[in-house]
Amino acid sequence: MTAFRGPHSGIVTERYDVIIIGTGAGGGTLAHTLASSGKKILLLERGDFLPRDMDNWNPEPVFVDGKYISHDTWYDADGQPFQPQVHYYVGGATKMYGAALYRLRPADFGEIKHMDGISPAWPLSYDEFEPWYTRAEWLYQVHGAHGEDPTEGHWSRQYPWPAVSHEPRIQQLASDLQAGGYQPFHAPCGILLDEARRPASTCIRCAWCDGYPCLVHAKSDAETIAVRPVMDLPTVTLLTGAEVLSLETGSGGRVVTGVVVSRGGQREVYQGDIVALAAGAANSARILLRSASDEHPDGLANGSGQVGRNYMFHNSKAMVALGKERNDTVYQKTLAVNDFYLAGDGREWPLGNIQMLGKSNAEAMKGEEPKLTKLAPHWSLAEVAAHAVDLWLTTEDLPKPRNRVTVDRDGNVHLAYSQTNDAEAAGLYKEVKTMLNHVGMASHHILDKNYYMKMNVALAGVAHQSGTCRFGTDPATSVLDVNCRAHEVDNLYVVDTSFFPSIGAVNPALTAMANAIRVGEHLTGRLG
Repeated sequence: MTAFRGPHSGIVTERYDVIIIGTGAGGGTLAHTLASSGKKILLLERGDFLPRDMDNWNPEPVFVDGKYISHDTWYDADGQPFQPQVHYYVGGATKMYGAALYRLRPADFGEIKHMDGISPAWPLSYDEFEPWYTRAEWLYQVHGAHGEDPTEGHWSRQYPWPAVSHEPRIQQLASDLQAGGYQPFHAPCGILLDEARRPASTCIRCAWCDGYPCLVHAKSDAETIAVRPVMDLPTVTLLTGAEVLSLETGSGGRVVTGVVVSRGGQREVYQGDIVALAAGAANSARILLRSASDEHPDGLANGSGQVGRNYMFHNSKAMVALGKERNDTVYQKTLAVNDFYLAGDGREWPLGNIQMLGKSNAEAMKGEEPKLTKLAPHWSLAEVAAHAVDLWLTTEDLPKPRNRVTVDRDGNVHLAYSQTNDAEAAGLYKEVKTMLNHVGMASHHILDKNYYMKMNVALAGVAHQSGTCRFGTDPATSVLDVNCRAHEVDNLYVVDTSFFPSIGAVNPALTAMANAIRVGEHLTGRLG
């Protein structure tokens, strides 16, 4: 199917059943879900396909040079510019994610009391949401073992692939933790790996997964799993280099009548019966705010004043634990611990999740902590990395109205943000030190290197951004209804992590994928 512009108007004369803005965990999965319906689908992607070359697996261009980070400029609350760590490619943020595909815990769907306030309940329960978690795990070929983690909810089907095995150093750590009374479990991993038939598998179980694009397309990202399998269908059109500027509405403001796009230096307007926005929490809010009109003076679908508010992206910390023995692990992201996820056992507050990071190396250390490593010679960092066991600590961030995305008259993103639950994050860090001491890793061997919050570009770490268009049953306090349709616009849906009313303390990607399948099934019914 070919879309084409009229000679003067810039309006594309081909009309679509569904226009999807963004091709990541939300948009790409939605397209895959709708593709079998036979409806005409247009996918608009701001970026292009991520090029496959050896730099994909080279830590210096990835971490030091930031080769794959966008050239966007955003502004903080004081008007100071920064470069957000966003990635505009087919597949969206999943091209660079670590493919850690966790479910939220059942408690996350209810109200949770934190030291800094309330994490609000979702309008759906875990039990209502569970079928789509299972669908997403099977679509994205997740490896794992339901039943190991005592904090997880019920599951209707086991993972499609067995858990990725621990390499010797991580197996030793898992055994030591279990002997010490902790409850480690195999982390759910989205990689295309068949350990029983290794020569026939796509994944080569390399170190270049967490934070890198996959050169061999063996990561379960949205491009590989969701977009490529449908892009050659005659009913699916993918346009790259197509940045959506705003959405137009007709008389009365209840229907989106045009999607305004900048492509190849030209302004184009596309039309569809349904418009699904999945550009990422900040950019989805930006598009809606830039779509102000007489009917929607504060931005499209923003009668509640909630568009752009309640921005969240986790209170996270990376740790490097150094042991006397070498750690020659290649693929390290196979272990997780949720012993401190919820309140209890003498803890007044929930603290969060502990999981492994991709294996550290000297170049990545220099890229992530330039000040800390400025004077360190490469050989010394390499020696540190050789003995390192790398962990990622996640504490829930709370939705606060003051944490918000706004746009200026030029359409630039301004992001005002103050971190929440610092005391809980510190408590989790303390528990992890105690845990590691208990299994023989002395406390003086632990280097705390907070990924975002100790770097000058603290606000730039937007990998888990969510919450700017939350869903709910009350139009006065939410942007979307339970099906993720805008309360005020009949044919507008938002299907990225913007819809989250709370973020929990695990990676949000699987929840976005599951929700996109859920919304896709709803739209299939709506479209007949």
